[in-house]
Amino acid sequence: MTKITFYKTDDLIVGFEVCGHTGKDDFGKDLLCCQISTVAQVAVVGVQEVLKLNAFCEISDGYLKVKVQKNDAPKVQILFETCLQSFKSIIIDEKKYAKLEVKNV
Repeated sequence: MTKITFYKTDDLIVGFEVCGHTGKDDFGKDLLCCQISTVAQVAVVGVQEVLKLNAFCEISDGYLKVKVQKNDAPKVQILFETCLQSFKSIIIDEKKYAKLEVKNV
């Protein structure tokens, strides 16, 4: 199962974490895992390459975390909200394979 967690501070999304493989299909054939990974990678590219923010990013097999400083959070809201809504639409009928939550930190 893939667990997606968004982190909010003062109603601003400051980052998110994607952990685990969905297990819906064999490795390399799992389209749900591919969709989730693509959305997550778009956020990293947007933060690092487009906005050029000094953000914390960690990526390894089955894991991605991106977090911005609180003062940079307003700059990433459209990007992070788009990712949040994209994840929601991707996993809406996939409760067995993926879970999404939003935490206040």
